Amino acid sequence: MDRARTPAIMILGTGSNVGKSLIVAGLCRLFSDRGLRVRPFKPQNMSNNAAATADGEIGRAQALQARAARVAPHPDMNPVLLKPEGEQGSQIILQGRVAGRLASRDFARRGDFLPQVLVSFDRLCADADLVIVEGAGSPAETNLRARDIANLGFARAAEVPAILVGDIDRGGVIASLVGSHAVLDPADRAMIRGFAVNRFRGAVELFQPGVETITAATGWPCLGVVPWFGAAHRLPAEDGLELHAERRADARIRIAVPILPGIANFDDLDPLKLEPTVDLAMVPPGQALPVCDMVILPGSKTTLRDLAALRSEGWDIDILGHRRRGGHVLGLCGGYQMLGRIVRDPEGLEGPAGEAPGLGLLDVETTLDSGKTVREVGFRHAPSATEGLAYEIHLGRTEGTDCRHAPFIVDGRPEGAASPDGRVAGTYLHGAFTSDAVRAAWLDAIAGSEQKTELRFEALIEQTLDALAAHLAQHLDVDALLALARSR
Repeated sequence: MDRARTPAIMILGTGSNVGKSLIVAGLCRLFSDRGLRVRPFKPQNMSNNAAATADGEIGRAQALQARAARVAPHPDMNPVLLKPEGEQGSQIILQGRVAGRLASRDFARRGDFLPQVLVSFDRLCADADLVIVEGAGSPAETNLRARDIANLGFARAAEVPAILVGDIDRGGVIASLVGSHAVLDPADRAMIRGFAVNRFRGAVELFQPGVETITAATGWPCLGVVPWFGAAHRLPAEDGLELHAERRADARIRIAVPILPGIANFDDLDPLKLEPTVDLAMVPPGQALPVCDMVILPGSKTTLRDLAALRSEGWDIDILGHRRRGGHVLGLCGGYQMLGRIVRDPEGLEGPAGEAPGLGLLDVETTLDSGKTVREVGFRHAPSATEGLAYEIHLGRTEGTDCRHAPFIVDGRPEGAASPDGRVAGTYLHGAFTSDAVRAAWLDAIAGSEQKTELRFEALIEQTLDALAAHLAQHLDVDALLALARSR
């Protein structure tokens, strides 16, 4: 089936973080439950929360949507991924592979990637009964429209009808929907066939006058008012706007995570965030790290910049003091690199070329090079012999004496490094804590005793996706959505 005939619908938003990714995930599970071969698609994403597939990198949200659709994730689901590297620009991931850099001043160049976007869309369509497309940001950003490939620029090129979603929880939803209609040119406006309101709290019937106002001003039918979905926090967040965790005063294990400017792949923390025995504190700039059992340095897209930020916040002093008191420290990917003696970026792969001393808590050194590791792996946690699945996305080689005490085994070889007493460790593995057995073993070591847990993380994600699909089925006119998808 070619792209001109494969049913497809695009979910646009009045802005970032209005719930587009979650709605697409829920619709993927819903239509998969109806027996359709569903594929998620996002033409262009900008995020440092990435996932590894067998064929390269895609946005973490698209990996979750693929899971919801019960298919393996693939780079065609997110052909353009821009990974911010600070103010200077972004690394370009094109159809899963590194394809250079995009300077901030050249952002309009992203329009050059439309041919590859359409090729990926065609390939998805060839193996699908339905493609659900997610927009990025807002289609009403008229300053970006000329070279747009993320919203209505794609919709018009691929002839995909769209609906526009507004977030009532942040306020101003009527103005944002009506205002979007007002600023769009007629041809773009014609691609939008309806609207929905997301994250409503209270009695939905109280918003009926609002629905009537929007419909009268735009001519768009309302396809649903979706109440707040309380379980959304269980699913991976797409960007740093949602970096928080519910604090637990009665937790037995306390973990602190500094929020660095280039934080990446922070969904590594999700299983710990949901663990009933753990109080996970996400610490923003301007605050000292609290007294805790363990500090986790998360992944980073800009290791040297984040290392400098860590020092400017005084968090290096907090971490060294925590270590002297016998506390545990774990570095994930870029955080692992920061724990060593030195980090070098001689080619300027993540910003200006240079080097800086690390925290010196591990006897290792890191040199960034142009060879990027992107792969899914099976692993064994060496101290406990428990096993799991994880993935790697990183630049650089890390070597040194403490690699002899590696916490993990991958393909029969040591992976990561640890101090001789085991209280400081680093790894390039992302997602290791999704394994219930590995997570339990790690928490046992921190607490010094067995920590019983009833959390079954992977099962909880599946249950949440099922609940999300049921939630959308109740509050969205999904038959009208499917009819729109089939009308192209």
